[in-house]
Amino acid sequence: MTDKARLHRSELAVPGTNGRAMEKAPTLGADLVFLDLEDAVAPDDKEQARANVIDALGTHDWSSMAVSVRINGLDTHWCYRDVVDVIEARGDMLDTVLVPKVGAASDVEFVATLVDQIEQRQGWEPGRIGIHILIETAKGMANVESIARARPDRLEAMVFGVADYAASVQARTTNIGGANPDYSVLTDPDATGARETHWGDQWHFGLSRMVAACRAEGLRPIDGPFGDFNDAEGYVAAARRAAALGCEGKWAIHPSQVALANEVFTPAVAEVDRAQRILQAMEDGAKQGKGAVSLDGRLIDAASIRMAQNLMTKVEQMRAR
Repeated sequence: MTDKARLHRSELAVPGTNGRAMEKAPTLGADLVFLDLEDAVAPDDKEQARANVIDALGTHDWSSMAVSVRINGLDTHWCYRDVVDVIEARGDMLDTVLVPKVGAASDVEFVATLVDQIEQRQGWEPGRIGIHILIETAKGMANVESIARARPDRLEAMVFGVADYAASVQARTTNIGGANPDYSVLTDPDATGARETHWGDQWHFGLSRMVAACRAEGLRPIDGPFGDFNDAEGYVAAARRAAALGCEGKWAIHPSQVALANEVFTPAVAEVDRAQRILQAMEDGAKQGKGAVSLDGRLIDAASIRMAQNLMTKVEQMRAR
């Protein structure tokens, strides 16, 4: 069945036209690799890219990570052949299908139904191949809560596709996934008349709304691309923002971003230590018949316990990997 606890700290994008990149991808340490048939492939190359992906899935060793294929959008004539051809040929190698530009729950249901039929035809265990999707249009964001409830037997995760989302809402951007100095506020003048500028995060609303929709339905929220792969500091800052909002991982559009994502979304030693101490304190308190306990001078409440349990669940997954 689909894996609701799959690690997605780093999702590495690999163009289906780049044979060398697909050969190297399994060695780069990403939690998930998706072979891209959509944005990274020119229209004239779509069918060859599909053949390349089928070949790569059958040639290379993908056993150390999760593997996905980003199909073309449902508004294109390449979509159904991407699903049918790739899954019929290499469905035994796939963990998920990545669906772009999802605008309504029916988009998820369409792809899920195709996968249902392929699994039945092939005689495979039903529900093994999961679906994760991109929320990257105004329509998708407007419908994100209903989308999150679609096909819970297959839907695993959502990705915030900031580049296409920006185009869809006609936002003004300077770098894919980066900050914009125009999205800022001015402080009031001080005694000398000087004012300071504080940059804001223009993607906060969209990402937060997607995270809430995911968590309400038990899905994993993932942050999308950061376009300037030469700006490691900018990437890390964007990843930390996403982690603070509740995301479990981030895209890597270049191999250099994989290690950065894995580091940001792996809990620090101090976090793990505190979580373990919280759980131990609660266990000790329960043995003593205490309904509430304190740690380091602070009351530990039910929310603290849930956060500690969630963190330790992820840590165990990472250790197992």
